[in-house]
Amino acid sequence: AARHPGLRLPGAWDGFELLARAILGQQVTVQAARTFATRLAQAFGEPLASAPAGLKVVFPTAARIAAVRSEEIQALGVVGSRARALVGAAQAVASGDIVLEPGSDPNITLSALQRLPGVGDWTAQYVVMRALAWPDAFPATDRGVLKAMGEKDPRRARTRAAAWAPWRSYAVMHLWQMLEDRRMEE
Repeated sequence: AARHPGLRLPGAWDGFELLARAILGQQVTVQAARTFATRLAQAFGEPLASAPAGLKVVFPTAARIAAVRSEEIQALGVVGSRARALVGAAQAVASGDIVLEPGSDPNITLSALQRLPGVGDWTAQYVVMRALAWPDAFPATDRGVLKAMGEKDPRRARTRAAAWAPWRSYAVMHLWQMLEDRRMEE
């Protein structure tokens, strides 16, 4: 932490958009996830009448995606299971069953997210870390976290990280930054 004093948790403008992007990004490259999110926004987002150059649409709301059939999302190239997960997540957020904003109870939100088909521990931890600004999230299965910790077993990583509670999210930021520092040094 001494190398990067003041490193903070990144937030999110919109908790549902963050969740949607996390679901779209499961098991694909960052570029593929960005492509899927762009296609989703173009297909279902609201057009902007006047905006800075390059901005044409607003990311679709949870209510908008909740009303979409998963087959419509699949037509954008998204795998069926992820399309269904996205619609299910949108329905839960749109109905108020899941609230993705700072101040929401992180344990209730984690549990609710993990009950959604297609949303595992990594996605749930990542979302509560950023959307709720929860300082104690720990995505133990994250490849970057494991690599930076020199671990292969998420259970061992979780056990080691227990000592960092209630600030494990900040530890994650530093672990990810360690990997970036290593890449820059190479």
